[in-house]
Amino acid sequence: MIIFINGTISSGKTTIAKLLQKNIPNTAVVEIDALRGFISEMSLEESIPLNLENAVSVIKNFANRNLNVVIPYPLSEKNYNYLLENIITIDTKKFIFTLCPKPAELIKSNRGRKLNDWEKERIEHHTKIGLTNPSFGQIIDNTNQTPEETVKIVLNLLK
Repeated sequence: MIIFINGTISSGKTTIAKLLQKNIPNTAVVEIDALRGFISEMSLEESIPLNLENAVSVIKNFANRNLNVVIPYPLSEKNYNYLLENIITIDTKKFIFTLCPKPAELIKSNRGRKLNDWEKERIEHHTKIGLTNPSFGQIIDNTNQTPEETVKIVLNLLK
């Protein structure tokens, strides 16, 4: 199974992905943002297409070895369509969940760490482009939930 965890910065994507990995046997977490470290000299906007292309290869590689794959990444409509078109041939179930805490909660902090100005601007950008209310997948308002409670919801939706 392939599970995309969508959402803005500070929505809980990585935390939920790691908890899902602990709760679902044979699961790999593919951090698309980590791929940027290989090409750190590129701007964020320049690196996104290459990171997505590399992510598709990694996702296919894991899925072809019968591993479940969880991908925490902020998905715009364009990037969602690209990823889906390129993994559609993988014969496994695919799920997309968008974590969508209330905007006021998003900008407060990230697990006790104050968000910097760039992170706050990125949250605003993600909200503006509709990332918090996409036309695809299922939206989970995790404002008043612990990560464990959110994982229980996701696990129930996977059944």
